[in-house]
Amino acid sequence: MLIGEQHGTNGLGITGPHGRSARLCQVVLSQGDSGHRPQGHGRVIGLSLLLLVCVMSCDRKENPQAAFDHAYKALLHGDLNQAQEEAHRECQRFQNSSPEWAWKFRTLEARAALHQGFYEDALKLLDSVPLPSDQPELVIPIFTLAGEANAKTHNFSEAERWLKDATTLCATFASASCGYVIEERGLLATERNQSLSADELFEKSLAFARSHKDPLLEAYALLNLGYESLEEGRFDEAIDRSEAAYQAAKAVGARRLELITKLNTGWAYYKLGDSEKALELAAETEKLASQLGDVRDQENELTNIGYIYMDEHKFDLAGQSFQQALGLAQRINAKEDIYNALRVLARLSLQTDQLENATRYAQRAIDIARQDGTHLDELYPMLAEGQIAARRGDPSEAERMFLQVEHDKICPVFLKWEAEHSLARLYEDEKRPEANLEYRTALATFEAARDDVRHEDSQISFLTNAARIYDDYVHFLVTRGKTDEALRWADYSRARSLSEGLGLLPKGGTVGPPPLHARQIARRAGGTVLFYWLGERQSYLWAITPQKTALFALPPPHDIDEAVRRYSEALKLQDVLASADRDGQVLYRTLIRPAQEFLRKDAKVFVIPDGSLNNLNFETLLVAAPAASAANPGGSNLHYWIEDATVANASSLRVLDSVREGERKPERNLLLVGNSVAANDEYPELPLAAAQMQSVASHFPEAGRKMLTRDLATPSAYLTSAPERFSYIHFVAHGTASRLSPLDSAIVLSKDGSNDESFKLYARQIVEYSKAHPLRADLVTISACYSAGERAYTGEGLVGLSWGFLRAGAHNVVAALWEVSDASTVQLMDKFYAELSKGASPDAALRTAKLSLLRGRDFHNPFYWAPFQLYARLG
Repeated sequence: MLIGEQHGTNGLGITGPHGRSARLCQVVLSQGDSGHRPQGHGRVIGLSLLLLVCVMSCDRKENPQAAFDHAYKALLHGDLNQAQEEAHRECQRFQNSSPEWAWKFRTLEARAALHQGFYEDALKLLDSVPLPSDQPELVIPIFTLAGEANAKTHNFSEAERWLKDATTLCATFASASCGYVIEERGLLATERNQSLSADELFEKSLAFARSHKDPLLEAYALLNLGYESLEEGRFDEAIDRSEAAYQAAKAVGARRLELITKLNTGWAYYKLGDSEKALELAAETEKLASQLGDVRDQENELTNIGYIYMDEHKFDLAGQSFQQALGLAQRINAKEDIYNALRVLARLSLQTDQLENATRYAQRAIDIARQDGTHLDELYPMLAEGQIAARRGDPSEAERMFLQVEHDKICPVFLKWEAEHSLARLYEDEKRPEANLEYRTALATFEAARDDVRHEDSQISFLTNAARIYDDYVHFLVTRGKTDEALRWADYSRARSLSEGLGLLPKGGTVGPPPLHARQIARRAGGTVLFYWLGERQSYLWAITPQKTALFALPPPHDIDEAVRRYSEALKLQDVLASADRDGQVLYRTLIRPAQEFLRKDAKVFVIPDGSLNNLNFETLLVAAPAASAANPGGSNLHYWIEDATVANASSLRVLDSVREGERKPERNLLLVGNSVAANDEYPELPLAAAQMQSVASHFPEAGRKMLTRDLATPSAYLTSAPERFSYIHFVAHGTASRLSPLDSAIVLSKDGSNDESFKLYARQIVEYSKAHPLRADLVTISACYSAGERAYTGEGLVGLSWGFLRAGAHNVVAALWEVSDASTVQLMDKFYAELSKGASPDAALRTAKLSLLRGRDFHNPFYWAPFQLYARLG
């Protein structure tokens, strides 16, 4: 079982209670020649002013201010070793001639050491000579820095004493540094899990920054507020605040602060279930931290990377990352990071059946938490100890620990649902009747947390966090013979964001799934529904007809995933029928043959895929038959499944059944957009776009079509053409699929204006427009490469342009899984619309068009006809 954890960075590297995290608290030194400023006029000089002061022609050897500015600029830029070396050299130079300047450089040197994670070195520097007690402008940053260094080593009483003294000075002396005293007090409150106090202090420091026009302090305050959002489980809010902090840091050239905002943003994406985006950001920031000599943030990101590897079951890589992070944390004596590394090593040891190691790591983590008096930090390794007890066959001790974590008043929601999930698994193993209720309790806790996620992008990925709970519960129900109930819960976990956006489900998911009448849906569909579940414990196929529902067990998902990956690549490179591709045959036997008795000749089939199956065109699977097919008159005993069935995809049973009979539809008319002017060299004009436009238009009377072409084919023209009035919408254009941000997938049109990106019609724009003007189109066709999307999310399926148009209200969408051929697409679309004009349904028309290419001479290879898939809703 897994332990829910959180990791973000809120500055220099202090780890928060839920996992790997760090926070940046910057102590600002006076930049002027004098140690004093007039009352009421203290202000931090930002980097832009520093650059003006540090004139290139100045001689730093003669000008201490220029030397200070140069070292300070290196610190802001993240060149920590350079900043430390320059500050040390200048401190030595002014040791006797100017104690004031010596202290300025000494404090700067200590800050550089602290930023690298060398907290004890920083304290030694500050304690090396008597303090300049008669100069508050110097003393306030020293006190604040000492408070920070003590906080990093968990000497909280000393940290509080230093910060209290700094606050007292600020009450009588107006200094620009006082805003950073407030900031550090907030960080100390965070260390002690005092979230409300921390939030108040960070908001206060943000107000101070804005009133004193200090953009650097503003960036820190936003970053730390973002960290608090991470701590409290408001992950999309954390992204918003961290990205605002990133922009503020970038404006003043604070490269290290930029790094840390990316670290926090990446961890927020991880907690939202988007490991792919999180890994990209983590790898980028870990490399930069290493280059900058930033030990603390490097080990933070190594831990983040290890989490992602562990989730992907790449345990060797995860172990390497965690052990390297632990070594770095021990090197700088960062207790919170040592605690986190031990805790996550306990979790990894559990997953790799190393119970002795798991016990040792968990106990060491608990010891650190108890020494520091941080009760919240005890809960994570306590959950691990409960899981260890369950594995050792001590259910009473396991139950006690799980219940203690679950009912703890300060237990974070993501740890709570993990404790409930662990308890459900324990009860299941013990064959106790409470297991069913505990699974539902865990799912209700998760769904309540999901309700707090604000952004649709984040909702799409967030369900990943509950994938194991849903998987275990579905398996639990199946093993107890409750197959219809298992299907109801399985379908409830599918297309959640799409369903909620279409109004098929209420926004609050805590009440559980509504009734599901699967056989009635199959009856309305007029065919067979194949519903797939690729679970970690077991994979399943439900075959649903108007008369009955049958369940079949499938092989482990890893075997299916690898075959899908190989076959999908083969489809783009070779004639899989001629080569009798083994994967194409194995996938047919695995995925289709178990339900063969439900599939009559020329059956209509609706596939509801899962996981890697979202990237597979089922029509291309290879069927062994005794007789030659029409496409293979030479006598081959293989043919494509498209010759036996009309196949369409659906996101879930609920979405498939979402268009009610009797809904008023637009008259048969067409909005045709494309053949745009090339926006740049990356997207040249499509040679046959005009031919496809003309071909599609020819199937509609002139009065029933609106064409946006060449300079008129712009994103704004589409949005202002009232697309909700049309029954058919067709695009002929380039397409882009954004893997890391799927709603940034776009149709490439003509430029709207001078804006470099004005030629892209984004999926998020399509969705946003539809909230006020839902589409009612029977069919949207996106004749563009990768328009179906590249990335499948747990539960949600492929998200991209096709998802965007379904979310906007389209009843059916035709989109491409891979790159499409200009020439074959013209022929395919002409036949497709000819069949539609005869009254054929979209799925039947598309199949006929594909068979015409398959049985022809030039485009029989699936590369040409198979990329286009139909995503259907009944209507």
